[in-house]
Amino acid sequence: MLVQISILIFTLRFCMSIDLTYYINEGKSPGTYVGDIAADTMSYDKIPSKDHSQITFSQLQQDSSTGLQLFNVSKAGRLYTVERLDAESICKYNVECFKIVEVAVKQDESFIIILEVKVIIKDANDNAPEFPVKMVELKFSEGDGEGMKKFIPNAIDKDVGVHNSQITYNLRKNDIEVPFNLTVTKKLDGTAKLLIILAKRLDREVKDTYMLRVIAKDGGSPMKQSILSVKILVADVNDNPPVFTQNIYNVSLRNTHQISIPIAKLSATDLDADKNGQVSYHFSSKTSDQIMKNFQLDKKSGEIFLSETFSFQKRLTYALYIEARDEGSPPMSSTAILQVNVINQQNNAPSMDVKFMSESADNLATISEGVKVGSFIAYVKIIDNDIGQNGIVSCSLVHDKLKLQSLGKKKYKVVVKKAVDRETEKNINFMITCQDRGFPSLKIERKFSIQITDVNDVQPEFTKDTFKFLTYENEEANFPVGFINATDPDLGLGGQLMYSLFSKKNQVVPFKISNFGFISTLQPLDREKQNIYEFQALVRDSGIPLLNNTTNVIIEVMDENDNAPYFTFPSVNPFNLDIHYEPQSNNDVTTLRASDRDSHV
Repeated sequence: MLVQISILIFTLRFCMSIDLTYYINEGKSPGTYVGDIAADTMSYDKIPSKDHSQITFSQLQQDSSTGLQLFNVSKAGRLYTVERLDAESICKYNVECFKIVEVAVKQDESFIIILEVKVIIKDANDNAPEFPVKMVELKFSEGDGEGMKKFIPNAIDKDVGVHNSQITYNLRKNDIEVPFNLTVTKKLDGTAKLLIILAKRLDREVKDTYMLRVIAKDGGSPMKQSILSVKILVADVNDNPPVFTQNIYNVSLRNTHQISIPIAKLSATDLDADKNGQVSYHFSSKTSDQIMKNFQLDKKSGEIFLSETFSFQKRLTYALYIEARDEGSPPMSSTAILQVNVINQQNNAPSMDVKFMSESADNLATISEGVKVGSFIAYVKIIDNDIGQNGIVSCSLVHDKLKLQSLGKKKYKVVVKKAVDRETEKNINFMITCQDRGFPSLKIERKFSIQITDVNDVQPEFTKDTFKFLTYENEEANFPVGFINATDPDLGLGGQLMYSLFSKKNQVVPFKISNFGFISTLQPLDREKQNIYEFQALVRDSGIPLLNNTTNVIIEVMDENDNAPYFTFPSVNPFNLDIHYEPQSNNDVTTLRASDRDSHV
């Protein structure tokens, strides 16, 4: 892809503000790389290498009323397409097709500058010239002399590029004896005017019908073409187009003008008689739909009125292309331009355009509770086209967490004044007020709400410092022991907890714990081997950064009568003892000793 870059560099405080121009072909798929704004603006040249990672780029979001967003800017400053680019639907005919992308450059959360990047969309030759009809029928009189001209409709190429929409015409004859030629001239609005010219007198008795083909070729690569079939009947036809009294009309309009009074009256005459000389007036296809909504045209009289939806505040100049058309077959037409200049004499309230750095809808945006003081969160542009004091505007924002800073030329930025905490304040509601210096002073007020998104800044906490449980020996694995519980006020992943068990003494812990804090056995326990287990439980959240906490767990194993008594003396069986027989003796022969591993009784 051919990319041409034009760079204008100037210094603003300690940073550079650079305007760029990129070129991209239409038809590219979404996600197509356009250019590296960071590299092409040399944004890192005056910044130490260690601080490069702090520089981020972001596109200012459009109001929901402005339509689809065509481009996306990565944090590293790379520009990509979002939608498939179609120059014909984006731009007007035969003009440079471009869009402006406003990019905010920040160091950490501190605002540096807003770059205006101009992306010129190069038109692809994806449309062939098209005639409004496949065939036209002309009538020449057999009494017409050489040089008699007849108009035929021109072709229109929907491409917007100069070369792709440039059309050349040639005449193809089925018979070398056909007495007609093709002449092409330009009309005032830049479109072609095609004339079939009689090369020599006709004799209807010899031939009363001729078939011609007009080939329209565009200047694109590869070239595209279309064909208009021309059927010529030898008879009298409409051969004169309407002619305006002026090619260009100028009118100055005060913004106190009443809509019931015409702002201008255009007049055209046609030398033809009957229907061929009856003229009606229409907006040319060169007049935009938006302009046609603001004006009304009387088709019969040529008078032009303001529509009820006309606003004196939107624009100060309008260009209307008016076509005079007769009722002949085919109809002939000519075009004139009406230039309307609006003289502003009223005091009107300013308007406000606010674009948040985060995605926003219905005046609701988001910021992180970890946002730094001084961070740039919104861009405010004020529009007031009034003259003098009526057009001087000042704005204010009253809030303990936010403030408004002027950028000059009716532009402001909203920055963070104090640190925010989601756990104490979930939303920031504020209002921006802008007021002009007219008399009386007029103002606009807009309310906004910023939702504070959570940062994982709170450590999970156990409900107890030590959890104590009793369980039984000899129970099978997965025998329930008890629950431990921890809490975390953070939202999302920051509030999702996971548990695990460990021993500081590196002892074996024959227990397991679920993600809900439920402790159970891994195997049957034997109280006679170990009657108390002391270990630790760990809880951690899933946020970034990951936070955790620990608590102590003590589990006492209760006894079951699962061991038979055994002799400790004698320790062998059978046991033989030799004694002296003394019938009168009361002395003990020996002492037997026994033990039981079970506790209690």
